[in-house]
Amino acid sequence: MVCHKALFWVLFYVYYLSMILMLYQNIKICSDTKIYHRVDSVEGIETMQVDLHNLVLWSKEWQMLFNVDKCKVMHLGYNNPKVNYVVEATQLQEVSEERDLRIIVSDDFKREKQYCCS
Repeated sequence: MVCHKALFWVLFYVYYLSMILMLYQNIKICSDTKIYHRVDSVEGIETMQVDLHNLVLWSKEWQMLFNVDKCKVMHLGYNNPKVNYVVEATQLQEVSEERDLRIIVSDDFKREKQYCCS
């Protein structure tokens, strides 16, 4: 049995979002995008590069272009081949740590810097 009150609020929310999108159809915001793949084979490397390319195509289609200079790659794991990935003919910067939502994520998963910098 579906709760009619909950269904009403879901439909109202969808209606509300559609009205906002109609009013502000020229405003597009995309703050963060992250992709993750297990890269332990040639197929994994190719899949990651294809996904990066598909994200660029999507961003162009929706006119929400990536700032390639801010795009970074973090290689996780000890057996990672640490491949250089390319977006729009620009090699992505490799980082060993990155702050996201006030949390420092490092490629070795150690938390020392999180305690001193939070």
